[in-house]
Amino acid sequence: MTLHLRDHELLNDPQPFARLLEQGDVREELALGTTFGFTAFHGGHLEEMTDHVAREAAQLSGASYYGVIQPPNDQWHIPSHRIGPDQSQALEEFLDHVDIVISLHGFGRPDLWRTLLLGGRNRDLAARVAMELIPRLPHYEVMADLATIPKPLRGLHHKNPVNRPRHAGVQIELPPRVRGRSPIFWGPLEPGTIVPHLNALVEGLAAIASRWPADLSSVRAPDAQYSNENPSG
Repeated sequence: MTLHLRDHELLNDPQPFARLLEQGDVREELALGTTFGFTAFHGGHLEEMTDHVAREAAQLSGASYYGVIQPPNDQWHIPSHRIGPDQSQALEEFLDHVDIVISLHGFGRPDLWRTLLLGGRNRDLAARVAMELIPRLPHYEVMADLATIPKPLRGLHHKNPVNRPRHAGVQIELPPRVRGRSPIFWGPLEPGTIVPHLNALVEGLAAIASRWPADLSSVRAPDAQYSNENPSG
């Protein structure tokens, strides 16, 4: 298995996401439902279980879903701000359809091993997501204050797909434990095992999407206060 994170050959192309989609075993998934969307464009074996969360939350709530599934042999990380609808017809269709989105990502930092990070430009929605997840995931910290989130993980770049819909959205960074990818916490698991914390996360996100648009009508579109100081997000 080869993991390509930085300075790999695809990033030398002006359309690296399009080049990624040309790799033989990489595939896109698209299912259109309501105008609330879930996405996981680092899914499959790159940021494991993120596509599962996005897909299942969309199915439970009737929301829309877009995912990119990478195979076990080679994984290529394309920074979010370099993933655009001009490089994928399916992504363009998804972004044209949805008004607001939750984007699922995976990360791992020793000092944040039990912390979920809520970035993205729609801070009203981030607050709603935090309120929904905190009681469902009592073993975790849900961090929604941008000032406390590491800059590379804030997801504020205007070209990040999470910020492209009319109401933008929330980028959720998931640590390994909640994804069932922490052998120190969970011990050895059979392939395909879904841990209880992951189910609780999916159900919480589906509950948020199910209340769109009626109960989330007060969620405001973001303003232009955010700079693009951090292109990795």
